[in-house]
Amino acid sequence: MSFTLAIVGRPNVGKSTLFNRLVGKRLALVDDQPGVTRDLREGAARLADLRFTVIDTAGLEEVTDDSLQGRMRRLTERAVDMADICLFMVDARVGITPSDLVFADILRKRAAHVILAANKAEGSAADAGVLEAYSLGLGEPVRLSAEHGEGLNELYTQLMPLADAYAERAAEDAPDTDVTLDEDDGDMEAEIPMPTAKKPLQVAVVGRPNAGKSTLINQILGEDRLLTGPEAGITRDAISLRTEWAGADGVAVPMRIFDTAGMRKKAKVQEKLEKLSVGDGLRAVKFAEVVVVLLDAAIPFEQQDLRIADLAEREGRAVVVAVNKWDIEENKQAKLKDLRESFERLLPQLRGAPLVTVSARTGRGLDRLHAAIMRAYTVWNTRVTTAQLNRWLSGMLEAHPPPAPQGKRIKLRYMTQAKTRPPGFVVMCSHPDKVPDSYNRYLVNGLRLDFDMPGTPIRLWMRGQNDANPYKGRKKAAPSKLRKHTDGRRRD
Repeated sequence: MSFTLAIVGRPNVGKSTLFNRLVGKRLALVDDQPGVTRDLREGAARLADLRFTVIDTAGLEEVTDDSLQGRMRRLTERAVDMADICLFMVDARVGITPSDLVFADILRKRAAHVILAANKAEGSAADAGVLEAYSLGLGEPVRLSAEHGEGLNELYTQLMPLADAYAERAAEDAPDTDVTLDEDDGDMEAEIPMPTAKKPLQVAVVGRPNAGKSTLINQILGEDRLLTGPEAGITRDAISLRTEWAGADGVAVPMRIFDTAGMRKKAKVQEKLEKLSVGDGLRAVKFAEVVVVLLDAAIPFEQQDLRIADLAEREGRAVVVAVNKWDIEENKQAKLKDLRESFERLLPQLRGAPLVTVSARTGRGLDRLHAAIMRAYTVWNTRVTTAQLNRWLSGMLEAHPPPAPQGKRIKLRYMTQAKTRPPGFVVMCSHPDKVPDSYNRYLVNGLRLDFDMPGTPIRLWMRGQNDANPYKGRKKAAPSKLRKHTDGRRRD
């Protein structure tokens, strides 16, 4: 998905009808009664060769209080801020209303790109409304009929140049993950790509509300760029900030740091605004190379912390666990020992990942955090040669051969590294579907220990390899038609 398109406008102008047509399904409720849509609804849209995310919004109304309509309006304004392109829909049969003028002025100030669409424009009865739409000052309106599918070619023409620009931006911003290795240099050591100003190291700071994420980033930046306070849930957007962060060695590393909203348990997330904020945080994890899971020293490793760390591991990102508010901890040595034991027990899939203690308020421990991030990034890029892997595999097989389920012996013949970021390995074997998960874990833990890859996600795939049997697949020869008599003679 190269960009996000938010459909906005007054109630009952046909936003949900167009949303359903773009996603190709009746996902949104449609009715002649205005105000049916209340929540934001996202969908994967398709228009010719364009693939993008479309957001259906509640109808804009001139209400700013805390009533239901006021909350719906704030939610729609949030979608406007979040979207790359806004499609402002008006009703060509009704014409331009005073509300349309107000909302057009809001969009001019808040949205980077606005496309004006005059909906219900089929037939000559809509001509006057289409001409009147020019008065909004948002350029030439696209003449649409969402119900009948008319005018989509014009919409495509408007979106195409913007889509190209956003596709280039997405390609530049997206980190290189699951990098496939070239078989030709399978026995060569690969250099780890170092962050540059053009391709900075992407770091996401995630955690529960009030863990101190924004305060920590302000300390890293050396200025109060982010709003902080004792209240939980101040941050609502996933905000990215560029900086050059120098560690204890004095070497400044270009980074893009994502500050995310606090993530609570799904059952507790009721407000639609908070749901959007958590979604923003999840997207930040997908755009990161290193994820810093920030814990509160007073209540570490709650269920939600474990889910967040597990999410980062499943996404294949390098993980650093940082324990904040360490300055107010009294019995530091005993607490640190308990933390390490809990970490090993509760997150075995991240065994060996860096665990550092910091104080976002005072700035203590930032050098340790910087070193842990760079160490995790280095391990995430680890490359092991094929020769080393196969020598290692022989030793692992001698120490603990694979089981023989149902009497079928499993032969592990060959191993190579197929990917980096995170490291991914392929083992060619017989009966790959019979290899138990416990033996996969045995190999993964051995890789971590013997090749110094603590904490990083490791992918291991078992693949089948046909035995070199020249007769395999051949048909049996037909029996001879000659019959042998008792006297040894043959006859037809």
